[in-house]
Amino acid sequence: MKKILVIVPFAMSADNLLLRQQQLAGLQFGPELEFDYRCVKAGPVNYSSHHDFVLADASIFEAGCRAQDEGYAAVCIDTMSDSGVAALRSVLDIPVFGPGKVSMLTALMLGDRFSILTMASRWKPLYKKALDELGLHHKCASVRAIEVPPDNQGLLSGKEDAVFPLLEAAARLAIEVDGAEVLILGSTTMHQAHAYLEARLPVPVINPGPLSYKMAEAALGLGLRQSRQAYPKPMHPRLDMLEAMMTAAQQQVAGQP
Repeated sequence: MKKILVIVPFAMSADNLLLRQQQLAGLQFGPELEFDYRCVKAGPVNYSSHHDFVLADASIFEAGCRAQDEGYAAVCIDTMSDSGVAALRSVLDIPVFGPGKVSMLTALMLGDRFSILTMASRWKPLYKKALDELGLHHKCASVRAIEVPPDNQGLLSGKEDAVFPLLEAAARLAIEVDGAEVLILGSTTMHQAHAYLEARLPVPVINPGPLSYKMAEAALGLGLRQSRQAYPKPMHPRLDMLEAMMTAAQQQVAGQP
């Protein structure tokens, strides 16, 4: 049995974690693969500023930095920001994937230009960072935001009637006005809208979380992992310090009224 660790970037209840696990619904994997979902100990309340991005990197890095010693064969990050991916690749010899860059690169295997559908404009810096690093701004037709406050705990549950049509309308503008040939859901928190949009739109719609799981499966099957030339090991690891910091943060958050 090979276990894949999925790191969820927010602390949450067991019921809300189940909403994240629903990303596995309908996917087919070999009997040798098993997925474990793990929340971070503490982190940002949302991903709406560079303040939040730093906290996300640290919290996700800490949550997965011992994954190899714990017996996991691969790690997936449950956020389009790809927070913590580079740091985890530097300390782990098992493959590590985030859905952000994977979705953009996969989109270019399905079409020439893609658009990103997102809940709020405040998330746009997340995509800009990935596009900057990949040098793909010229391939991104647009980022269309519906300006609905995101809910990283309850996701889109109970909001389907209001949110799904807005996403469809934004998607049609991306296709008909911006020239998108492929669409990417801008967050793994939007996965519940995938089936609705896929059935109604004339272009492929990438569901980023499940795509990252399949990339991990493929990497394991092919014996691939990140390059040590690109992600060198730290000269002086401070993982104990990192874990102490996040444990203290968890205690601090728990003590807040």
